Amino acid sequence: MKPPAPAPVHVWFALLPGSLALDWAGPAEALRSANAQLVAAGQAERFVLHFAAPSPVVASSVGVQLAGLVPLPGELPAPSWVIVVGMAGGDLDVSGDDAQQLLHWLRGLRLRQGQLELLTVCAGAVLAAHAGLLAGRRATTHHQHLEELARTEPRCDVVANRVFVADGALYSSAGVSTGMDLVLHRIAQICGPAVAAQVAQTLVLALRRGPDDPQISPFMANRNHLHAGVHRVQDAVCAAPQATWSVPAMADIAHTSPRHLTRLFLEHAEIAPLAWLRRIRLARAEALLHAGQNVTQAAEGAGFASDTQLRRAWRQFGRPGSPAHPPASSAA
Repeated sequence: MKPPAPAPVHVWFALLPGSLALDWAGPAEALRSANAQLVAAGQAERFVLHFAAPSPVVASSVGVQLAGLVPLPGELPAPSWVIVVGMAGGDLDVSGDDAQQLLHWLRGLRLRQGQLELLTVCAGAVLAAHAGLLAGRRATTHHQHLEELARTEPRCDVVANRVFVADGALYSSAGVSTGMDLVLHRIAQICGPAVAAQVAQTLVLALRRGPDDPQISPFMANRNHLHAGVHRVQDAVCAAPQATWSVPAMADIAHTSPRHLTRLFLEHAEIAPLAWLRRIRLARAEALLHAGQNVTQAAEGAGFASDTQLRRAWRQFGRPGSPAHPPASSAA
């Protein structure tokens, strides 16, 4: 009997007149793409998108009229994300009726990790600060709004020079394209890093590590290229790292020779295919170890031929501890 599918995440884009189009459209496209990747793999969609505003029609930053917007909801199902975005220009003017209605609504939010989370893009952090949601929090925003954020909420620990900052149920990003970095990070947490890598590939996005991540996931590393054949291989291996993989087997997926595949990997992924495979298997093994499996089970589940092979890869890639005593957090 299959376990019940996890509840979808309801994502509420809270929009105002002049909201920066890329601040909300980029993350929305990333979430739409994640749903498409999941459906293609025979899984249920994980994100339900809503576009809400104090008024049913607002003009975006580029002048396009956004119509059919739903009212700011009185109740939010769990789990929900609220995404607040920035607006063009200098310091935010929050004196207007729409802005005041949004701030009043935001003040009623009771953030709780995994239940109701707030994601801010660009100067959306300033709006959250006006609503009193950033007191005692760490947050970032666009570099042009850092001082404004500090003035608006002196009790906020304003972090500069960060792609995004995670603080419990609050996630803040520096703005514009970094909103997609943040959403990719959240997609990886909800759907797995392989799905996030596929979304980045589809949207032709660079995979930048987040500021609070010690290192980028091996499932997402070596993917900042545009070669379709190499991406096909990486998608197939990430989907089943425990399978019997060899360079010829990978080359068949890329429709090329084994020698040429190695050249393609070195040129585009900047790593040899078998070395990359070992990284993926090591990440998978570490995840299995953290899930409670023993070393033998983790080695088999990740595709290693033996415990010894897993331990050898562990040392080769400089992982701290050992398979029997892995570190507390996993890069996978």
